[in-house]
Amino acid sequence: MRGKSGPSGPSGPSGTSGPGGISGPSGTSAHPPRPPRALTSLRERLRDTFWLAPAAGLVGAFVLWLVLSELDTRIVAHLQEEGAYEELRDLLTFAADARTIVTTVSAAMMTFIGVVFSISLVAVQMASGQLTPRVVRIFVRSRISKLTLTVFLATFAFSLLALTSYEGGPQPDPRRVMSAPFLQSLLTLGLVGLSLLLFVAYVSSTLRLMQVGPVLDHITREALRALARQPAGAADGPPLGPGTAHVVHREEAGVVRDVAVARLVRAARRRGVVLRLVPRIGDFVVPGTPVLAVHGGAAPARYALRHTVSVGVERALHQDPAFGLRQLSDIALRALSSSVNDPTTAVQCLDRIVQFLAVAVRMPLAPLHHRDRRGAVRLVQVVPGWTDLVDLAFEEIRWCAAASPQVTRRLLAGLDDLLLLAPEERREPLLRHRALLVEAVERTVPEAAARAFALHPDRQGIG
Repeated sequence: MRGKSGPSGPSGPSGTSGPGGISGPSGTSAHPPRPPRALTSLRERLRDTFWLAPAAGLVGAFVLWLVLSELDTRIVAHLQEEGAYEELRDLLTFAADARTIVTTVSAAMMTFIGVVFSISLVAVQMASGQLTPRVVRIFVRSRISKLTLTVFLATFAFSLLALTSYEGGPQPDPRRVMSAPFLQSLLTLGLVGLSLLLFVAYVSSTLRLMQVGPVLDHITREALRALARQPAGAADGPPLGPGTAHVVHREEAGVVRDVAVARLVRAARRRGVVLRLVPRIGDFVVPGTPVLAVHGGAAPARYALRHTVSVGVERALHQDPAFGLRQLSDIALRALSSSVNDPTTAVQCLDRIVQFLAVAVRMPLAPLHHRDRRGAVRLVQVVPGWTDLVDLAFEEIRWCAAASPQVTRRLLAGLDDLLLLAPEERREPLLRHRALLVEAVERTVPEAAARAFALHPDRQGIG
């Protein structure tokens, strides 16, 4: 990104916040201020990778082998100094018996890993085809998947290293032997047992990924966590003033995944300006697109803004609660397509959509105004409002649902439940979608009795 002089940008709605906490319209804090987590973006990027944990496991296996190899050598040396040759012979016998297991493990583990993960990838492919391709993200971020692969690879690597510690011959002389891989054999057996337990847990987790309910529950919980982390917005506050410059995107095209709030606030404070994020989280940007508008002075130095707006090939959930609604809506739309025709899955998606909106209905969803430690607004960030979330949740589903009474009944029940929870100023989009749904059903279903049935609210669809 680099700074450019530019025309005055429109001032966004304003509000106030502490360092990471946003105040309400009255100026009082909606919740205690908390500093933004500087490493959140890095942590989320690492969670989206599948190589880090296995690589760490291989390094850990090598370190453990070095440590245990040294300990085995010292145990043998100590027993020889004490003249405990009978005990040493027992250790050598145990190591010789364990060698067969270690050899078998080292030969079979890679084949086992290949078969297990080939089957798992087929299962993930089936789930992505039935639900949405974005469920692959759940598999990539799954802790049990990463832990299983890590332990499998560590077991394979450690067993190979342990084989190098065995001395030749059927039964080495206790007086001349240099090392007996006793501890290494024990750890190899322990890793085999742990691998079997993790295999059972991994299969169970993969089978859950193929079920609609657990996938929808996982998406909803992630979206609600992202919504809870989002500070409260405010619709009024001091104006931003005229725009004086803008910063354009200079890297590869992609989706805005997250924003380093703390670094942007710090850069704006040092320059004495206010920054306004032009795209929303989840928008696609191309090189040359303005990403930051500057109000009140020159743009901060380019190095100060480096990697503050993270762009990737796919949206992330930790700063983008609307992405959860997008996934739920996609699954419902695929279920309502003529090729799938699974209205029950669409009803399950509506259950989770209503759950999400029931939490968001009373949250302040106005633009975020991040302040520095002295209380001055330094960063303005636009987030989806209540109307945006309702439209995202219901618009496309409503277009496809008119011919499915199970879905229309559940959709009406969900809208009625949200109308009971919504304050007066947030009822309009809900009433609009309800009226449009009734009109769509009346156009699609000619029979009066069938229309009455399709327009009867029912939380189970057809209970």
